[in-house]
Amino acid sequence: MTNLVESDCFTRPREERTSAFRLEVAAYLERHPQTQYVDILLNDLNGVFRGKRLPVSSLPRLDKGCYFPASVYAMDILGNTVEEAGLGQALGEPDNICFPVAGTLVPSAADPQHLAQLLLSMRNQDGTPFDVEPRNVLDRLWQQLLNRGLFPVVAVELEFYLVDKQRDAEGYIQPPCAPGSDERNMQSQVYSVDNLDHFSAVLSEIDAMARQQGIPADGALAEASPGQFEVNLHHTRDVLGACDQAVLLKRLVRQVADNHEMNATFMAKPYEEYAGSGMHVHISVLDAADHNAFANDDGSDSPLLKRSLAGMIAMMPASMALLAPNVNAWRRFVPDAFVPLQASWGHNNRTVALRIPCGDVENHRVEYRVAGADANPYLVVAAILAGILYGLDNPLPLPPAVTGNGYEAGGAPLPVRQSDALSEFDDNQALRQLLGERFSQVWHTCKHHELMHFERLITATEIDWMLKNA
Repeated sequence: MTNLVESDCFTRPREERTSAFRLEVAAYLERHPQTQYVDILLNDLNGVFRGKRLPVSSLPRLDKGCYFPASVYAMDILGNTVEEAGLGQALGEPDNICFPVAGTLVPSAADPQHLAQLLLSMRNQDGTPFDVEPRNVLDRLWQQLLNRGLFPVVAVELEFYLVDKQRDAEGYIQPPCAPGSDERNMQSQVYSVDNLDHFSAVLSEIDAMARQQGIPADGALAEASPGQFEVNLHHTRDVLGACDQAVLLKRLVRQVADNHEMNATFMAKPYEEYAGSGMHVHISVLDAADHNAFANDDGSDSPLLKRSLAGMIAMMPASMALLAPNVNAWRRFVPDAFVPLQASWGHNNRTVALRIPCGDVENHRVEYRVAGADANPYLVVAAILAGILYGLDNPLPLPPAVTGNGYEAGGAPLPVRQSDALSEFDDNQALRQLLGERFSQVWHTCKHHELMHFERLITATEIDWMLKNA
């Protein structure tokens, strides 16, 4: 969390007034009278929460806003400000005003009895939404679709690993022992109900805290690898709310795991030998009459769906900079791992990037299967909506649907490393315009800086390989 004193956070006192937020606070404190502190949170470029902890007595004053530096949105994954992005010292390290996001005042999973949490959103000096904040980038694209009478419906699926806090003999991470035993599962467990039983305490607490925080999550599913699980969020027309729920779910899972003496990680590829963790997004679009605009009356693909698919495929290579936002994210893209390697689509096919799942007319949708679990949900959905808008506004060819093995069927290849993805992102003027030029410049600068820092590091593998052979 940023190190701000309380006086830095609040605006100057103004005439007291009753606001919707103050009513929300009063209702919350009536239900949770023992609350002592509240974490106020901004979600940065990397999906990491930045903020501070306040005494609960300060909470009502947040309806007038509080201040945080704009450079919160020019940080690398370690929380260091990237000055080259131009939001820090070059501008005099200015503060911008931030306001609470309605409906996000909930108990914290770290200590639900005494600690609350609240999402904030940042504005420019003129009061307009701060255009580098990922939440605001997504909101602007969402509004463009709403203005056309098109209403996206989205759901996010997140995979994660529970990890032992104790490293193995070689210093690597390892799956946790089943609670109360010395048994460490090292085998595949996909759809295993018994494995859910082994970790029922932590998974039950995740489910209970999700309900307490108003996060509409389905129960956990055991995924392919030891200690790996998936939680699915429900479909909703509130696109921003869906992504709020996703980032808050990630925080919740980490905190609950810590309560049970484990770590939880959303790294895209924490183990070399096991499957990576993805973020799959399901999306459909309703028209003004609440009909599914992705389906014809007979359940076949509508013209709107085909144009949307063509746009998402065209934008996918450049969008990879957002979907795989760090070096580790690219370790996930290996053959035969149910991770797409080409920009492709197909029906009922998990080897393509854009899957049309089985379902009736009402549930005809796209599953966007590219992003890693480490990506920022706001930016993943922003990339999807940008692709849909691009397809609606441009006559693009739609490649044939893939049947059979998508890894062998061809299609537009996706970048294979972060440097290539950042170059494609920087060169794609259409995507940059849709996302916003200032956001795109800051994102590219921060991620290029982070990559250059990583590539200067000397790794243990290099020493092992080169010390006596170079």
